[in-house]
Amino acid sequence: MKSIFDDVSFETSKLVTKEYSTSFSLATKMLGKSIQQDIYNIYGFVRLADEIVDSFLNYEQENLFIDFERQLYEAIENKISLNPVLNAFQTTYHKYSLSLEYVQAFMKSMRSDLQKNTYHTKEEYEDYIYGSADVVGLMCLQVFVKGDQEKFEALKYSAMRLGSAFQKVNFLRDLKEDYENLGRTYFPNTNLDQLDELSKQELIYEIEQDFKKGYQGIVKLPKEAKFGVFVAYRYYRQLLKKIAKTPALEIKNTRIRVADYKKIELLTRSYVKYQLNLL
Repeated sequence: MKSIFDDVSFETSKLVTKEYSTSFSLATKMLGKSIQQDIYNIYGFVRLADEIVDSFLNYEQENLFIDFERQLYEAIENKISLNPVLNAFQTTYHKYSLSLEYVQAFMKSMRSDLQKNTYHTKEEYEDYIYGSADVVGLMCLQVFVKGDQEKFEALKYSAMRLGSAFQKVNFLRDLKEDYENLGRTYFPNTNLDQLDELSKQELIYEIEQDFKKGYQGIVKLPKEAKFGVFVAYRYYRQLLKKIAKTPALEIKNTRIRVADYKKIELLTRSYVKYQLNLL
């Protein structure tokens, strides 16, 4: 029965989420039960694509990516895939009529990681972020609003800004690995060999503006989605605070992270605010 294979696929996407991102997994657990699995399914898909271009350095990455992309579009067209992660994703894709344009934009940005190491202009930088982060937020938003197009349009801009904030924090957090191991620099007009406090603060200010716009949408999300997204927001804000306190030169030499005990503290405080309707 295909339902058994679907269950295996769903568990696989959930496992991928848990193993690759404890923070995102924690936030997803805070979502309403009816939408949790679909967010796992989206994350499993984007995580697998990202791993191909970031982690499989000793393999034929381009061939792997081409094969993965072929399997992706076949899964969407045929409504089944023997790749459990893609089988799970196509289920959510059809269930919520996710935008094919968002999927294509995401794959475009992932493909660029195989071909491009430096982003010289703001336009290139923003185009990459749109495809690698904003559209992921928009796919999640399509799940959150469950087909309510009016609500989707009202929250679309905020969802994109929140996705941008998350991605830019990731850029700063992973600066050492991206620059030293992968040879990538995402921030335009920023010399990472001479990253100073002024440049760092300018980047942080840019991210803070994204967070402000993103928060305006969080408070308007449906009840099932609001708390989980708020937890993710609080986690990334805490990560940004740690980055802000870390000397610019040190950011290049270490990976900033939030300790597990701090994550639990954030979850507890977020829950109190949510219950008291203080968001």
